[in-house]
Amino acid sequence: MMKRIKQLVFVGVILLVILMISVFVIRRPSYTIQTNGKLYIVNKLSSSITVFDLFKGEKLTEFPIEVLPHEATALDNHQRVVITNYGDQTIVGKSISVINTKTNKIEKIIDIEESIRPHGIVAFPNSNNVGVVTDGGNDLVVVNVETGIVEKRISTEQVVSHLLVLDPHKPIAYATNINSGSVSVIDLLEEKVIKIIPCGKGTEGIDITPDGKEVWVTNNKKESISVINTETYQITDVLATGEEPLRLKFSIDGKICMVPNSRDGTISVYDRYLKEQIKTISIPGKKNLFEKVLYHTPRPVGILMHPNGLYAFVANSNADKIEVIDMKTFTLISTIGTGRVPDGLAFVE
Repeated sequence: MMKRIKQLVFVGVILLVILMISVFVIRRPSYTIQTNGKLYIVNKLSSSITVFDLFKGEKLTEFPIEVLPHEATALDNHQRVVITNYGDQTIVGKSISVINTKTNKIEKIIDIEESIRPHGIVAFPNSNNVGVVTDGGNDLVVVNVETGIVEKRISTEQVVSHLLVLDPHKPIAYATNINSGSVSVIDLLEEKVIKIIPCGKGTEGIDITPDGKEVWVTNNKKESISVINTETYQITDVLATGEEPLRLKFSIDGKICMVPNSRDGTISVYDRYLKEQIKTISIPGKKNLFEKVLYHTPRPVGILMHPNGLYAFVANSNADKIEVIDMKTFTLISTIGTGRVPDGLAFVE
């Protein structure tokens, strides 16, 4: 009897070791493509930036950010990446960090004063300016990263202003407001809100089509996308999403919109013109018990398109990975290892 028990224990230990090795191997990042540029990855929990060479397929560096960061953008000349220093429960962030992309060191930290909890950030084209929206201040702040001067501070007139995009043809910015469930349309020349567009509960993710004709926003509590006509500022369509859609991004040609559903562990793919979902990309880890054992529970959040139009990068925050998606087949083809809880992403040539 004791011999039999010992045999069972031995077999159990062997199976457990095999399982642990399998989990380790399967969960390891596996980067298998080769393309140009560097990816700057904002790791929220580890409060750091990972810089990954997309051609060599290797991490170049990872360096700390003093105040917990959230989002990132790259200036047009690709010489600087700018990070919003959001903070945490103990530190209220009120600054942005400017990273020199040649040295991968923080060049300067710019205080944005009373506009606290900076979150969404975009670079103005052919400029040293960035636009930042703040969760706490509920402002759109325009900052010159060369001089370190706050050039404009415009109230969004809403609550918990989170992300923004710039119109490619007009001096207009669009900011999502989570608690107000709306989009603020901001005239950058007149420095005022010209329209408030109610959308749905938890209006958060936002992007604008390359032609500037439509703004799409996700309503994470309503599990929907509101499609806004930028001529009339009217909602023309409402599309269903998966659970908790926090971000969205258009393909470089503007034909496709991709929406990471953070609670589903999926990415929904939409045809921009048909206004229809054409595919769901599932990240392994939620389908069944076997997947749950082998993989981390997926939580896709941030998303960025490679300028060549061939790849999309999605931050899988639970797994500490970037999922790489082939934009021709809409399949997962590679992964990149990150720090803890990756979110914001920026691309540099």
